[in-house]
Amino acid sequence: MFDSLSGKLQNVFRNLRGLGKISETNVSDALRDVRLALLDADVNFKVAKDFIERVKEQALGQQVIQSVHPGQQMIKVIHDELVGLLGSENAGLVLTAQPACILMCGLHGSGKTTSSGKLARLLQKQGKNVLLVAADVYRPAAMDQLATLGAKLEVPVFVQKGETDVLKIAREALVFAAENKRDTVIFDTAGRLQIDEPLVQELVRLRDLVKPQEILLVLDAATGQEAVNVASHFDQALGVTGAILTKLDGDARGGAALSFRSVVGKPIKFMGVGEKLEDFEPFHPERMAQRILGMGDVVSLVEKAAESIDQDKAMALEEKMRKGQFTLDDFLMQLREMKKMGPMENLIGMLPGGADMLKGADLSKSEKEFRRMEGILCAMTPKERHTPQILNAKRRVRIAKGSGVNVAEVNNVLRRFDEMQGMMKKLGKMQKMMGKFGGKLPSMPGMPGMGGFRR
Repeated sequence: MFDSLSGKLQNVFRNLRGLGKISETNVSDALRDVRLALLDADVNFKVAKDFIERVKEQALGQQVIQSVHPGQQMIKVIHDELVGLLGSENAGLVLTAQPACILMCGLHGSGKTTSSGKLARLLQKQGKNVLLVAADVYRPAAMDQLATLGAKLEVPVFVQKGETDVLKIAREALVFAAENKRDTVIFDTAGRLQIDEPLVQELVRLRDLVKPQEILLVLDAATGQEAVNVASHFDQALGVTGAILTKLDGDARGGAALSFRSVVGKPIKFMGVGEKLEDFEPFHPERMAQRILGMGDVVSLVEKAAESIDQDKAMALEEKMRKGQFTLDDFLMQLREMKKMGPMENLIGMLPGGADMLKGADLSKSEKEFRRMEGILCAMTPKERHTPQILNAKRRVRIAKGSGVNVAEVNNVLRRFDEMQGMMKKLGKMQKMMGKFGGKLPSMPGMPGMGGFRR
């Protein structure tokens, strides 16, 4: 996420940290590099210029010059200004009407339909009774896609194939929502490859009919500054309430995220960080600024763990580990719990210094190894996983053939399991000893072999 911009800014910060004294010359040198990094990330020219001027004004102020660590203080100034540029704080949805309507708009290919499904999942988890409405009458595939997403989520989807009147679909969808006690209605509207007046007018008429509390503009982050030009046009016509930035897991340079608030004056509310329905997060400006500056985002990582890891399973597993009753079934369960948290690259990227850790690392090997380990464990019988002591040479050969690996890899998984089991027994004994003195070993959230996760 914004790897190029993040790398360039971190190079600037390395030089700043070593400064024992701040002068106008070294401030200007540092800020020139920051400005070039922003422009290279496709940030709007005026936004970058104003940002640099605000930072320079504060960096040459008495508070920075006279501080004990002026280089660190200047980094804080850049951080705070970046947070302000991104929107200061998370802007949630305002959904007080019954039903509350959300209008999704944007260009073709920006990810409206997928984002509609992701938003439905998020609201569903918050206790909302959601209805998805297929209001794209020009692309039948969009209706099919939305229906498929709704089936996965067990969320009803209002579809009228063959109907070309968007307003008729909307009127009947609202009646359906009232009859079926749906309190939140998400309209997935049509997009175009470029903005045209008929599209805009159709959306204006739809807006006037359903009176949405939220008009969310879906923007492809990879389009950079052009996304902001699109946003300005939609905002002038519809009065958008916020944006959803999609495809932030790809090669997004960051221009859209860093320019949108300043140019359009509306907040970014959500971001899509992957292809799966769960790869969707509220946009927190401070957390995003920390990610861009290489400081990590531990809060989001903990929230992701809390959402993905089953607390009861984790507590039961921790108890088993303490008693030395950890089995291969438990090992398999823990692998699957970790997979729920998403790609390892995303998780490591949330750690402070994670970007540096990822440089040169081939995480595809780790992901592949996880899948192979899962395949090996699934090739065992329930009895073998529960009692690994019975795994003789003949059984290991059968497991290797069944999982498409060689016997050495099966042996390697079993060796790792033995090492983890031995470590857990030692930790259990240490915790008993410490318990006598009133102490307790801390649990590690969601880490394999290191206890459960507490919310």
